[in-house]
Amino acid sequence: MRTATIAVVSAGLSVPSSTRLLADRLAAATATALRGQGTEPQLEVVELREHARDLADHLVTGFPNADLRPALDAVTGADGLIAVTPIFAASYSGLFKMFFDVVDEGALGGKPVLLGATAGTARHSLALDHALRPLFAHLRAIAVPTGVLAAADDWGERGLADRIARAGRELADLVAGRAATAPADPFADVVPFEAMLR
Repeated sequence: MRTATIAVVSAGLSVPSSTRLLADRLAAATATALRGQGTEPQLEVVELREHARDLADHLVTGFPNADLRPALDAVTGADGLIAVTPIFAASYSGLFKMFFDVVDEGALGGKPVLLGATAGTARHSLALDHALRPLFAHLRAIAVPTGVLAAADDWGERGLADRIARAGRELADLVAGRAATAPADPFADVVPFEAMLR
């Protein structure tokens, strides 16, 4: 059975967090859809609140410390990404933006990403399209068609569950397709230098 790694980035600030709850549900839906396609998911969760000081240090020094490096590697090395933020002032949170500001340029190019957000009311639903999609377009990631906003009144509603399931299937389709057509390793069959000299 093939495997696929899904990085799950949650920018929730509280514990427990509705942002983390949404991230977990999106991850579960994606995992279910991947298993249905014969791909075993491996989930790697990155809780940004745990790295707030590390991110500030990175911004002023230009280098990730030993605690932040594994989180960055998990995201850049994953086959797919789930990115979930609370909505503040009609946009993603500063912590969320700080993290993606320090991801190496080009590292998310072509990577499938599922966008999610939490907010007090459904009036913030446009933030997915006017804030998150442009950010990930700039990073050259491939956002799935269905973004999921969970407003305070949405929890327990069938509509939210349906959107989560649909978005999870869309991410799984892209990840499974990406895994099936992954380019061959250009260094797998390297001619030794000594042989080239002969």
